[in-house]
Amino acid sequence: MIDFFKMSGSGNDFILIDNRDKTLSVVILPDFVRTVCERKVSVGADGLIIIENSEVVDFRWRFFNADGSEAAMCGNGGRCAARFAFVKGIAGENLSFETQAGIIDAEVKGDIVKLKLPNPHSLRANLSIPVDGRPFEISHINTGVPHAVHFVNDIYQFDVFRVGRIIRYHEHFQPEGTNANFVEIIDKQMVRARTYERGVEDETLACGTGAVASALISSWKGLIESPVNVRVRSGETLRIYFKKTDHGFEDIYLEGKTKLVYEGRIWDEAYKT
Repeated sequence: MIDFFKMSGSGNDFILIDNRDKTLSVVILPDFVRTVCERKVSVGADGLIIIENSEVVDFRWRFFNADGSEAAMCGNGGRCAARFAFVKGIAGENLSFETQAGIIDAEVKGDIVKLKLPNPHSLRANLSIPVDGRPFEISHINTGVPHAVHFVNDIYQFDVFRVGRIIRYHEHFQPEGTNANFVEIIDKQMVRARTYERGVEDETLACGTGAVASALISSWKGLIESPVNVRVRSGETLRIYFKKTDHGFEDIYLEGKTKLVYEGRIWDEAYKT
């Protein structure tokens, strides 16, 4: 049996496993992830996080999407991992951990976690790509993982799943694909955002790196100023801080609530056929 925590970061839910003692002995890890993340027949989650030892900072993580693919970064997952590490005594309130996207710093204050993200790259604004036979204006940025951003007038009436799936698999973003974000500007300090997530292959209730991408592209276009609140599909609000430069952005922080849902044990019949 495998001990785990279930956590939620503003609507993104994750399975977290402490593997510092290297007892996780699942042979084919992607298959294991796909199985235990499947809703209704197992634990169910948007992703799975494995905590491992690090020789340079407090811990190292491996992050997997629900489809079993491993990703470099996940903002809401990172916030959950930071609070998990604090609750488990792995690290203090101010901590750092290793990811494929680099070293991430975090601050835990109760259920609020503030994450410092690596500087984004690959900013491309105002691209025109064909969607449904007509030109679609999209901007693109990598905030740890790739994100496309499109602005809409009414976020709740927009078909996020259908159009998001087209953009996610669009030939323009191959071979790795992209996450797709749809943004409605409310004012200089508030936007609404919905995200179709690569690896989950559906709209999620929140996406941390997507909220950051939405804020940065909005700023690049002169529509908002730091700090900005991003209202996500769950109804919660993520707060994004950043410094705009002539060439991009730096000093980027993602802040929001986390929730400890439950802890338990995964029996082998939940992932073995």
